[in-house]
Amino acid sequence: MSFYNYWGKAGHSSENGDASYHLLVYHCLDVAAVGSLLLDPEKKLCQSLARQLELEPDWLQQWFTFCLMLHDVGKFARCFQNKVTGLSSELVPEVTGKKDIRHDSLGFTLWTNELCKLISDIIPSQKTQRSVHPWLEIVCGHHGKPPQPLRTVKTALVPEEDIPAAESFLREIAKHWLPDLTPLSSINKEGFKKSSWQLAGVAVLADWLGSDQSIFHYNSDIQPLPEYWKQTALPKAKEVLSKREFQPKAITPFRSIQDQFDFIRQPTPLQQFAQSVEIRQNPQLFILEDVTGAGKTEAAMVLVHRLLSQGLAEGLYVGLPTMATANGMYDRLKNSYRSLFQGSPKPSLVLAHGASQLSEDFQESIQLEDQQSDQTYAAGDQTASAYCNQWLADSRKKALLADVGVGTIDQVLLAVLPARHQSLRMLGLKGKVLLLDEVHAYDSYMRELLAALLQAHASQGGSVILLSATLPHQFRKALLDAYLKGRGLELESLPATKAYPLVSQACDQGFAEKQLSTRDSVKRQVKVKRLGDPAEAIELIIRSIEQGCCICWIRNTIGDARSAWQQLDDDPRIDSAKLTLFHSRFSMIDRQTIEGDVLKRFGKESGPEQRMGQVLIATQVVEQSLDLDFDSMISDLAPIDLLIQRAGRLQRHNRDVAGKRLENDQPDQRLTPCFYLLSPDPLQVHSDQWLKSVLPRIQGVYSHVGQLWLTARLLLEKQGFAMPEDARDLIEGVYGVKAQTDIPEQLQKASDDALAKDNARKNMGEFNCLKLESGYNWKSGGPANGWDEDTHIPTRLNEVETETIVIAVPDDNGHLHPLANTGNPKHFWRLSLLQLPVHEWEKASLLIPDDWSVEIERIKQQYPYLKYFQILPLVAETKHLYQSQGGWDLDRKPCGRRERSLPHY
Repeated sequence: MSFYNYWGKAGHSSENGDASYHLLVYHCLDVAAVGSLLLDPEKKLCQSLARQLELEPDWLQQWFTFCLMLHDVGKFARCFQNKVTGLSSELVPEVTGKKDIRHDSLGFTLWTNELCKLISDIIPSQKTQRSVHPWLEIVCGHHGKPPQPLRTVKTALVPEEDIPAAESFLREIAKHWLPDLTPLSSINKEGFKKSSWQLAGVAVLADWLGSDQSIFHYNSDIQPLPEYWKQTALPKAKEVLSKREFQPKAITPFRSIQDQFDFIRQPTPLQQFAQSVEIRQNPQLFILEDVTGAGKTEAAMVLVHRLLSQGLAEGLYVGLPTMATANGMYDRLKNSYRSLFQGSPKPSLVLAHGASQLSEDFQESIQLEDQQSDQTYAAGDQTASAYCNQWLADSRKKALLADVGVGTIDQVLLAVLPARHQSLRMLGLKGKVLLLDEVHAYDSYMRELLAALLQAHASQGGSVILLSATLPHQFRKALLDAYLKGRGLELESLPATKAYPLVSQACDQGFAEKQLSTRDSVKRQVKVKRLGDPAEAIELIIRSIEQGCCICWIRNTIGDARSAWQQLDDDPRIDSAKLTLFHSRFSMIDRQTIEGDVLKRFGKESGPEQRMGQVLIATQVVEQSLDLDFDSMISDLAPIDLLIQRAGRLQRHNRDVAGKRLENDQPDQRLTPCFYLLSPDPLQVHSDQWLKSVLPRIQGVYSHVGQLWLTARLLLEKQGFAMPEDARDLIEGVYGVKAQTDIPEQLQKASDDALAKDNARKNMGEFNCLKLESGYNWKSGGPANGWDEDTHIPTRLNEVETETIVIAVPDDNGHLHPLANTGNPKHFWRLSLLQLPVHEWEKASLLIPDDWSVEIERIKQQYPYLKYFQILPLVAETKHLYQSQGGWDLDRKPCGRRERSLPHY
């Protein structure tokens, strides 16, 4: 059979019953043409990969282009052709009884088991043939994960017809595009393993862009392949790359911090360091530790700008621990990121989670709104355009290919996990500065993933900037070790230091530390007083209101936050309009609204009229990145580094006694800030129930009782702390090895259990990570079937399994609509998402009347991405479960003081 008798892309039937299709050989050339342009020898990507492989860029481009022509060789199989039949009498006929095998795995095995033997006249050496195998493994993994090795493929095809067709295609492209294979024998093997991950990303991206039907129109007319290549494939590839704006942007030369941030009059010491430190001409790691308010973000962006200016990077990804912190960072960068670039096209900025709504001023890097879906193949084997549409509709993944991406740390951690499309994330990170804020906030599992990420990014020539208020010595050393290992270097030792603020810098030339001073306006002395039970906290809030102050109580669990909020809401002395609850169990749309409202009431620009008598009950969502400023603060006992973060929101900006903002050089006129700590007495430990006597739920969040006791003892013994002077003593006094010997005997077992659990998390992180040193192949995913969808691979280990639900509201005609109904309509369903513990969803789902099942299924059919989520209609039986002011509460009664006002449809 001729290789022109096989379809590669099939459309849906037209009105007259005909279905259009795209010849397989043309699609193979389309994808190869896109890949050829992505690996333009004049571009940094190709040059960087060629250096790592010890190859010439021109040869790398030619060779990988040839390999990409074989990416869909598995479609020369009757089991695949059977998926869509009746397209044309010119195509191979259907043959029943063929085993259905994924075409990516089938293609790789077809090459290794059959084709390479048939072309011994073209590739005569078995050694050379074996050296080709891993390259074919890369391109056949174009659906986001490596092909799975198979024993045989003959049960999936008609050997006497399909194999000769594939062979004839291979011979034809070899005649026109196969380069001299001599350089294959000189490839740096370790360099290949490192480069394979980015090359796999190129294969995925080329396949997706080469599947864009709005440009690569279906074509079933037979013409010679060189003619098609020249007249169609290459011109269309140039068009699709221009349309998607895959061009590096021109960088604005760095001059000063004021050019980037016009509100800065006098740089802080940290910012001055950032604009004056020597930037070596190779990848490097910076760790910036400084107090809240020292301008760490702006200092980091100065370093980013300088790295870009010196040609060490072409873009930026900023990773944050939570969606709330990502939102805050996005708001801080959206007005300044363009100063990094000059000329046109405009640089892209993407917020990497489902709540993102881009400004109309921004051009998204990639959008395929006019892309049509091919016919689907079968369960578990989607078309490239289907994957492409889903991926590009998801800003979380798209952000890594934008010029500037801002999002949660999870999106980059997936690059080192056996998750589908991780190679595309790895490719997106290549050539970018990786800026991570609040790095102290990760548990041992995420720290293990972070170490793997730093090593991987360093190995592909990336620079990293890490920000934190303070880091324990052991964690700082682990971060430095991971990055330097990726550069093939080693840090022999890291002596303990009390220096703070501190900048650590590591590069190929060595390691250096520098202690900095702190400007007077952000130095702070904080009193600490203990509250013995929640009732004392309630009375303190009442007194603060009477004095016209604004106050925040940070609680460690959503249940405790809801309980305190409800108690205050029921108190006649409290004006409900001045009481706000903020936690993570709100829908995206309500969370956005609350976050904006919180910033207006307690943010940097808030004035006396917004602040007076305001009360915020919140969980950990306010302790990071949000620029909030409270007159007074209460906090449940938590680990010391988190309490330092929380205290950083206490009298953060200089104000007069009425709450009006003062200039930085004017001293704060309020009373010395007092941080109230809700905690049992650390001097009264009589049993292992010491902590639960005041905070019964806390160990579900912070299990290391001994470290909590060390925190309480340290703060209450000192009756406060001063920053930056006490920073190191506070951190090492809780996390240092020596401090652990002071933990009371009654708390030792619980502490040991927590430590064992912590070690188990660390081991799980190491177990789950990709074996990057093995290169891109099936075994690098770890245990059998280690590769999975990114939604199934954990970037965090939750104590409670969660479910994503979508909140919907009915109209008068019985149709469901998304809860969100303001802003951009295309985001309404995503803005109606909510994460819940599985056990809570299971209870709530029993309340949904059965007669809504048909409408729920209709919604999922209309919006295919909703099939991964559960849908909760807020009808008479369920509407008490969710309210805009209180969020989700399974225990809420069907009526109450605050009934939510649902959208009207």
